[in-house]
Amino acid sequence: MLTSLWQQLTLSTFAFDQWRQVSLLHRLLAPLRQWRQGSGLLPWGDWIGLALVAVVYVLAPYVSTALIGVLLLAVAAFWVLLTLTDEAGIGMTPVHVTAATFWGVMALATALSPVRGAALSGLIKLTLNILLFLLIARVCRRPRARTLLISAYLLTTLPVAIYGLRQYFFGATALATWVDATSELASVTRVYSFLGNPNLLAGYLIPAVMFAVMAVFAWPRWVPKGLATLAAVINTLCLVLTLSRGGWVGFLLGGFVLLALTVHYWSIRFTPFWRRWAMPLLLGGAAAFVLLAVLSVSSLRARVLSLFAGRADSSNNFRMNVWAAVLEMIGDRPILGIGPGNNAFNAVYPLYQRPRYTALSAYSVFLEVLVEAGIVGFAAFLWMLLVVFQQGWVQIQKLREIQSIQGYWLMGALAAMVGTLGQGIADTVMYRPQISTLWWLAIAIVASYYPTLGQGKGRDFEIVQ
Repeated sequence: MLTSLWQQLTLSTFAFDQWRQVSLLHRLLAPLRQWRQGSGLLPWGDWIGLALVAVVYVLAPYVSTALIGVLLLAVAAFWVLLTLTDEAGIGMTPVHVTAATFWGVMALATALSPVRGAALSGLIKLTLNILLFLLIARVCRRPRARTLLISAYLLTTLPVAIYGLRQYFFGATALATWVDATSELASVTRVYSFLGNPNLLAGYLIPAVMFAVMAVFAWPRWVPKGLATLAAVINTLCLVLTLSRGGWVGFLLGGFVLLALTVHYWSIRFTPFWRRWAMPLLLGGAAAFVLLAVLSVSSLRARVLSLFAGRADSSNNFRMNVWAAVLEMIGDRPILGIGPGNNAFNAVYPLYQRPRYTALSAYSVFLEVLVEAGIVGFAAFLWMLLVVFQQGWVQIQKLREIQSIQGYWLMGALAAMVGTLGQGIADTVMYRPQISTLWWLAIAIVASYYPTLGQGKGRDFEIVQ
């Protein structure tokens, strides 16, 4: 009975191909599919879509949020064109259903919002991100396209991280008060590169570190592997130098998940001794290394200890005051919240804020979901996470059996999600387009593996040599 309930909860037994084949909508779209067959460009639609998506990630760290929005509109329009002319029975996954449910709850929260106009702008932003997810999940069904897209992102992170390191060595003007003025780190440079904020830069680099480590194993030949190693080292150093405590938490959580998944992935080739002891030795060694680094480096130690300083640290005190106001907001609208987006938050928060503690968000992803969409939206969010991680785990088991190099990207995506959520415990940089696009990229990569399940060692799998 519990197994049946779990399968229903994770949509493991739902026949998505059969559902779509009998869809009335797809029957009505038959003329468009015939038009596609006569088109010279649409047969290459997935590769054109890949190019559009790659442009988003290549430009995201350097351009304004308005331009990112324009690019996402182009992505959305192209996904609509491809989908309307697509064959039935292609692309639907359990992850799609939960993402659509999450969007539907947010739409309902918008309709019932006390600041409907402000919430509508937030819904539009969420819609663009989900349409980006839909296009990525489609084009990344091809392993080569999946590899190319992640590679484009990783290559883009190199100049971002290098410029961040340059700021550390040559100095950079703080654009805001990022460290408690009474702290011993008040004069220390926090790097922010092209993104203008160290916490935002840390959130941008967390997926970069996870994917770069996996690229060491996924990219063929020694020169690309050397480049991946360089990217992993530079991105990690730059992330540490942001001095973002939330970024460090996300990095550690994502890193431990990445180590655990990698050891599990390789354990099929281990001797009985290493199959038993590899996991505790590796994770224990990593934990010991982190502890030694914190104890040895004074700046790291001071920043870590500030996490436990309570209200004695100005950043902690600020967040606690914001969280107190946000909890009151949630208490007044617990079912469906105030509606999505920072505009809705900015319209309602001043009614609850403590004097002198203005805020643009809830400074916690989990509180943000609760305040935007209430308990219903939070349940939809958790359901989406449950299905994504469950699907990721199931697919890892299948890829592990044949030791496919595509499994490394899947593990990198899951670790990137954990890292982003870890940072999101006490920050909301995930809602900035430079990070939200990476969040939905990771989810889309997990979803992209679903159509390949059960297809064996066909073109969708590459075997580790």
